Amino acid sequence: MSMQAEGQELAAWARMLADATRATVCLALLDGRAWTATELARLAHVSRPTISEHLNLLVDGGLLAEVRQGRHRYVRLAGPETAELIEGLAALTPRRTATAHSLAAVSKRDAFARARTCYDHLAGKLGVALADAMIERGLLDWSSGLTTEGSAWLTDLGITIEPHRGRPTVRSCLDVTERRPHLAGAVGAALCTHALQEGWVRRIPGGRALKVTGSVRELGLPAGVVRELV
Repeated sequence: MSMQAEGQELAAWARMLADATRATVCLALLDGRAWTATELARLAHVSRPTISEHLNLLVDGGLLAEVRQGRHRYVRLAGPETAELIEGLAALTPRRTATAHSLAAVSKRDAFARARTCYDHLAGKLGVALADAMIERGLLDWSSGLTTEGSAWLTDLGITIEPHRGRPTVRSCLDVTERRPHLAGAVGAALCTHALQEGWVRRIPGGRALKVTGSVRELGLPAGVVRELV
């Protein structure tokens, strides 16, 4: 295939996201859940037929996957690589500071920035702080991945990394609010699952934000960072 043909294919693929409704859908699905068309239509403020057209295009283009359960149709992001692509693109978008007009809006904005999920791994200040702490302690290196010490640390936490075909063990993901990398890949997903199971973080209903508990210090974060997050 010629470079020109590849360019045409890339442009055609990029056009899938060059629509506010479709981009909103992909951002919403970063929470890792499967959503119904009705839920997404309500979120995007469009009609059910309109959202169905957008979802069909995204499914056909490979960005979303369809899940059928009885008569119900759900959609989700096609996989972690797609989630990291969406988060990375969002992080590169010029930011316009939105004015919060209520205490509830301020709290929601701050919670999102403090700690959240990015598909199936930790993001926000918590995710970036965790990656920084692992690098400082010699557990992680972006160029070579998880170190021997890092593998031993995961074992001590009781975390087993399950091999996943086509998914790297360690991958950096540019954080949309911090503009610095947090930890994705199989290790990032395993740490997020473990943190939720242990109660170090708890989901806040209605979005991707997480409530951080004091026990998150078990991840080896500096005391000052824990105080800032809790």
